[in-house]
Amino acid sequence: MRVSATKYSTSMAISRSVWAVLSDLVKLRLTVLVVLTTLAGYYLGVQESGNHLLWFHLVLGTSLLAAGAAVLNQYLEGEFDALMPRTSSRPIPAGEISAGQALVLGGVLSVLGLGQLACFVNYLSCLLGALTLVLYLAVYTPLKRVTVCNTLVGAVPGALPPLMGWLAARGTFDALGWILFGILLLWQLPHFLAIAWLYRDQYAAAGFVMLPGVDPSGSRTGRTAFWTTAILLPVSLTPSLLGAVGAWYPAGAAALSLAFIFFADQFARLRDDRSARRLFLYSILYLPVLMGLMVVDKAN
Repeated sequence: MRVSATKYSTSMAISRSVWAVLSDLVKLRLTVLVVLTTLAGYYLGVQESGNHLLWFHLVLGTSLLAAGAAVLNQYLEGEFDALMPRTSSRPIPAGEISAGQALVLGGVLSVLGLGQLACFVNYLSCLLGALTLVLYLAVYTPLKRVTVCNTLVGAVPGALPPLMGWLAARGTFDALGWILFGILLLWQLPHFLAIAWLYRDQYAAAGFVMLPGVDPSGSRTGRTAFWTTAILLPVSLTPSLLGAVGAWYPAGAAALSLAFIFFADQFARLRDDRSARRLFLYSILYLPVLMGLMVVDKAN
């Protein structure tokens, strides 16, 4: 018999360090990824040596905002996290922090992050950060229980951080900033579809409407993963056409993206946990290597 979502309480608490609890609460690895992609956008947009103080405020503001969003997301989904073995050990369902405490902490972190961006970076970065927060919490999070389109919708706030970094450097929208947004948007789809496939039974049991849950054969899931990686190939090469990178980047980006297509094609054909896990693991490698290559080979 399924345990009711309302049963999670402090009686489930386990003894962990404060650091471990906070790391889980702010989704530390995801927050670090958000900060790194924001910095990549900033570095690619900055001209000459840049402003180190601005860089510091951008990192601090983005970190606070991303951490706050992660905490508020867990506040909103705490009762549903309790229903999935994958997430039942998170701080709120495990009783390591109350929902009320998480709401206050997430709210304070988010406000501080937006204030940091508004006061010390620029208003455009702050507005984009606020849009990211609203889309993530007020649109994507509830849509996860309504429609399979939630993955596409959720990819939008996930793709905005490098554009925030670009705006911090340039103060205006530009083609390369939007290309960075497009790369992050497309990358997220096969990445999250692989996760949704691996945990499809848990998502369904908790009431989340994910594509693999309504696609038992996996054919739609596989096709979507394949075509998004196929589209990602030309998009990832566009910085070369814009003259934003040097001669090494195109070859590296093409090799990385072709390998991504290969793993997505394997998943589309086999539609099993092994191919999904390989796609997921490669996606984790793909993004930092591609962004790192873009940064290292930035054109003068």
